[in-house]
Amino acid sequence: MMSDSKRDGGVVSLRRGVLLIFVLGTVGLGTELVLLDHFEEWRQQVPLVLLALGLILLAVRLFYRSAIILRLFRLTMLAFVLGGIVGLWFHLSSNMEFELEMHPTLSGLELLFKALGGAMPALAPGALVQLGLIGFLYTYQHPVLSQEQTQEN
Repeated sequence: MMSDSKRDGGVVSLRRGVLLIFVLGTVGLGTELVLLDHFEEWRQQVPLVLLALGLILLAVRLFYRSAIILRLFRLTMLAFVLGGIVGLWFHLSSNMEFELEMHPTLSGLELLFKALGGAMPALAPGALVQLGLIGFLYTYQHPVLSQEQTQEN
């Protein structure tokens, strides 16, 4: 049977690893979006704002270890997931619109597959969804949130 301290140390290491993956993914995706000039209109700026907000909240968390910061981070992760889903829709619908202009007779699965391989990377916003889920994983059963619930009872 594993002692509590070993198990807790493993959970802490795992949480730090998940956090590192989140930070590297966020910095990488943000850098890619900037290099692609993904800020020409307000809809393109949303993922950049979300990525920056996620990193800012983690930086604040280094100095202010309150449950409220983790709750704000979770809310931001929800926005990552929703923003990624909306981004998937924008990319896919723009590609479909373009394909229909080029080939007005396309429809159904043929149109969908053409749109998925279109000029805009239709599935790229899924990276934002993944980062949001990784962020949620970081906060899963976080001790700061557990302590807050214990203090309320």
